[in-house]
Amino acid sequence: MDAEQRALELGVTFPEQKPGYLNLCIRSGNHLITSGHTSDLKGVLGGGLSVEQGYEGAKDCAIKILQSVHHVHGTLNGLKVIKLLGCVYSAPDFTDQHLVINGASDLLHEIFGKEGDGYHARSALGFAALPTGAAVEVEAIFEIKSA
Repeated sequence: MDAEQRALELGVTFPEQKPGYLNLCIRSGNHLITSGHTSDLKGVLGGGLSVEQGYEGAKDCAIKILQSVHHVHGTLNGLKVIKLLGCVYSAPDFTDQHLVINGASDLLHEIFGKEGDGYHARSALGFAALPTGAAVEVEAIFEIKSA
C-alpha cells in the first residue's frame, strides 16, 4: 500500500485549500517546505493540558501539513519526510515537548514507514506562547524522491 492510500485509510482527507497570507507549502528544487501549522487545540501544556491532549494536537498539525503538501504536490506518494520542527506552548516547568510532538512523528511513521521514508530528523521545543494561543505548531520538510 502506498503512502496516500495509508493516509486515506487513517482518515486523512484532502480538501481544497484557498490561498492565504503566506504559502502553507512551497516547492524548492526537490523539497517541499511547509509553514508552521497550528493545532485547533488551544492552551498550555503542563498548565491545564495533558501530554495526551498535546499529542493529539501535534497529530492535528501533521494532518494539516499533509493536506498542504498534497495541495502543492498532488499526492503523498514518492515523498520522504526529512525534518520536523515541533513547537509546544509550555508551562515553565514542562519538559515533555518530545512526547507531545510524537503525535506528529507517529502519524508520519504510520503513513511513510518508521524505518523507511518516514524516518526523519526532529526538534521539539517549548515556547512561552504560540500564535492564536495554539497548543502546538509543527513545520516540515519533505524530499520529492521522484518528480
